[in-house]
Amino acid sequence: MSDLKLAIILGSTRPGRNGEAVADWVLTRAKERTGADYELIDLLDHPLPPLDEPIPASAGKYTGEHTKAWAATIAKFDGFVFVTPEYNHSTSAVLKNAIDYLYGEWNNKAAAFVSYGSLGGARAIEHLRAICSELQIAHVRQQLSFSLFDDFRGFSTFTPAAVHDQAATVLFDQLEAWAGALKTVRS
Repeated sequence: MSDLKLAIILGSTRPGRNGEAVADWVLTRAKERTGADYELIDLLDHPLPPLDEPIPASAGKYTGEHTKAWAATIAKFDGFVFVTPEYNHSTSAVLKNAIDYLYGEWNNKAAAFVSYGSLGGARAIEHLRAICSELQIAHVRQQLSFSLFDDFRGFSTFTPAAVHDQAATVLFDQLEAWAGALKTVRS
């Protein structure tokens, strides 16, 4: 096994969320690979209140125990696959909030994006790209966008088209390459 550790972050906590099936699909494909160890982080398991730290995250002086626990979780990873719904032309509030809690734990790491929504979640990814750039997260070009019309039966049962399998391979290849390169920057 590789010493490269990558997290798949499920960015929805909504009851009846479609993201769980999407994240499980991503994790299943990731586990078939040998270039990195992948782990699923479900934001349901990391309940963070609306950002309540009195000092900006860039100072790294976290006061809340929930923040310290979240920081310890994220710090151990070399890169991330953000699985996001698209709500109102953007990512979910819970994912944005979880990202905003930290700064240094994100720096000089890599990210890839998987989205779902009526337009495949493309607008959510565009917002995440800008956010990640500000946090010094290098994001890869390849992305996966699942349409509620084409990749979900009845808008709720995940049935991804076969074309996404090859795209996922490219996504993982790019993410592992960038995460490995950036690990040397942090050493």
